[in-house]
Amino acid sequence: MSSATASRVLNRSAPVSAQIAARVESAVRELRYVRRRASAATSRDTGAIAVVAFADVLRFHADQFPVRLLAGAQRVVPDRELVVLTAGPGPARPSLVRYLCGGHVDGVLLVGRWGDPALPGLVQAAGVPVVALGRPPQSQRLAHVDADNLSGARAAVRLLHRAGRRRIATIAGPPDTAPGADRLAGYRRALLDHGDPTRCAVAYGDFGSRSGEHAMVRLLDQFPDVDAVFAASDAMAVGALRALRRLGRRVPDDVAVVGFDDSPAAASARPGLTTVRQPVEDLGARAVELLRDPSPTRSVVLPTHLVVRQSC
Repeated sequence: MSSATASRVLNRSAPVSAQIAARVESAVRELRYVRRRASAATSRDTGAIAVVAFADVLRFHADQFPVRLLAGAQRVVPDRELVVLTAGPGPARPSLVRYLCGGHVDGVLLVGRWGDPALPGLVQAAGVPVVALGRPPQSQRLAHVDADNLSGARAAVRLLHRAGRRRIATIAGPPDTAPGADRLAGYRRALLDHGDPTRCAVAYGDFGSRSGEHAMVRLLDQFPDVDAVFAASDAMAVGALRALRRLGRRVPDDVAVVGFDDSPAAASARPGLTTVRQPVEDLGARAVELLRDPSPTRSVVLPTHLVVRQSC
């Protein structure tokens, strides 16, 4: 549901179908939505921007990715407070919507799988700009900033091909996330480029280290001839390295490993992890800049590039 649709229903400024109107009104009741008129929103300067992270609280605070995002955002607006809110997946909580729409913040950055399609539209209808960090679902039109995940994954697999690897597997992220889907698509595209799309070997993880370790074991059980793996996150790649050590596979002699992110863990891994660098701080900075003009048709996609270390 777009902000324009929500606004038309709330303002009764234009006719909409009974079905759409019912959906908006149902969301308003469920969330106990409090409307804040755009005139008040534009005249008020709270000095705060909300960063809403849809993630497990412990993982969010242990992960370097959101910390780097916040550092990049703060670089652009050093005089503003970044209010970090964590929320679980699924329908938005009424307290969250009331806070975001209640005149407390001048803009909202959505990080992770926000899930509820009504949330951005309701916040925007209250006159609060919203930008997504990461490509939103195809059903949503929302200003966003993202890294070029598809091209980055494609470049990683091409590097493995050039290194002479013949059975390249991937540990993919969750397919219902944009990074997971795009990095898997880049892997498949690279195999197609080299004429062997039928030789896909895919296991899925949740971007975390433990899931990468388990996925690597599953891949070797199913495809014993795997001689390279592209993991859709550095954390999963580090988990894959642990599994390979435990199973007596040498890296990179027996199996080459490439990750994605260029997190601090990539440089400290043993062997050093070849990875795809995404400009995390720049993502945060550009997202805040985009809040100044968050047209639903605006998007910023930042390039990625390979960082070659000893694992490949």
